[in-house]
Amino acid sequence: MIAVVFLLVLLVGAIIVAASGGQAVPVTEILMLTAVFCVFFGAGVYVAAVLGILGMLIGLVFSDRPWWAFAGQTLWGPSSSFVLVAVPLFLLMGEILLRAGLSDRLYRALNVWLNRLPGGLLHTNIVSCAVFSAISGSSVATAATMGSVALPYFQDSRYSQRMVLGSLAAGGALGNLIPPGITFIIYGLITETSVGALYIAALIPSVLVTGLFLLVIVGHGLRHPLPKPPPLPLSMKLRALVDLVPTVLLMVLVLGSIYAGFATPTEAAALGVVGAAIFAAIEGKLSFRLLNASAEATARNTALLGLIIFGAYLLNYILTAINVPQALAGFIGSLPLPPWAIMALILALYLALGTFMEGFSMIITTVPVVFPIVTALGYDPIWFGVMVTMLVEIAQISPPDGTVMYVLQGMRPKPGPITDVFVGVTPFLGAYLLAVVIMTIWPDIATWLPRVMQ
Repeated sequence: MIAVVFLLVLLVGAIIVAASGGQAVPVTEILMLTAVFCVFFGAGVYVAAVLGILGMLIGLVFSDRPWWAFAGQTLWGPSSSFVLVAVPLFLLMGEILLRAGLSDRLYRALNVWLNRLPGGLLHTNIVSCAVFSAISGSSVATAATMGSVALPYFQDSRYSQRMVLGSLAAGGALGNLIPPGITFIIYGLITETSVGALYIAALIPSVLVTGLFLLVIVGHGLRHPLPKPPPLPLSMKLRALVDLVPTVLLMVLVLGSIYAGFATPTEAAALGVVGAAIFAAIEGKLSFRLLNASAEATARNTALLGLIIFGAYLLNYILTAINVPQALAGFIGSLPLPPWAIMALILALYLALGTFMEGFSMIITTVPVVFPIVTALGYDPIWFGVMVTMLVEIAQISPPDGTVMYVLQGMRPKPGPITDVFVGVTPFLGAYLLAVVIMTIWPDIATWLPRVMQ
């Protein structure tokens, strides 16, 4: 709550200073706009509408320029970006894999190797989500896909339903952090940072977060031991690896082409769609109905994301026109605090925003304001991109507005309170926060690999 109050005070103060050029403006108008912002979000109005309406209100109240004359050009920029084409392509690849049944084969194959560890099938939840994240690029898509596959395996009452839901939510939260995460594309588009470098930087942090999640499950499994299933012969385990072949080949195709410099993220996403369609054909599942259903789901999700981007870009354009980012950067830069303390405040703001704001809109609305401050403080843009992505993922599993948690709640075979998901994800949320602290203390975890591979 302190961070939220700090954010509102900072925003109000910056708008007052920027809009007036040092002269006072009616505080009532500022508070009214802030109230509109809070009421719209609290009432469940679509994020895109909130951002667009707030941008128009700020423009009408504070700007004496004909900002509406430039609105079309402002929205055309992001909508025509070649980098952004990767978003619907990655979503389409995940939809094809889901409908072709390849995600179910992935889960069953990993379960053969992991089910005897302390915690049993819970390990399979995390690892399968991590592997699927490497070809989906979306947290919601990962949670929805692997949730639909995994939940039928947990009809056995020996497993805590809270931990089942929590592990799937935490695994889904890896969807944007593990390359090719869509969040990195949005961040790279806004800050003009290399998406390929961001993907390389995210590799070690991804392993760190996944490892911490597995440690949480080991601790739970040791405290609440389950009967171990009988050991399987090695020949059966080796045969199960065949089911991993399609997923591994797609990972090599998508990530390998990016890291080797053969393809941009957008071109790699297109290769991934072709690869997914080929594997669906090999499975005998490729049909016009499958492609049509996959395209419809992709178009729906892309349209929702595109509207958020348009609304956020309009708001960002108007805020920049009245010098809010410059005033905010100057205000924070003038605080009598060391750089690490200012960075801690920025990270705290992202944690607070994540409790009530959707991840993509959080990045699009805050990064243009915060990024100049971060670079002025001397922090690496690539490290900050990884940190922001991690904080967005934390937002996806943070009550009360974590998107991934509500996706899983809606998929439960047996109805139950949403608090089951909240409680179940709490230890994983703590592990993710620990990873953020570790990354803050040792930023080379993210920056070392890009330096080596340059």
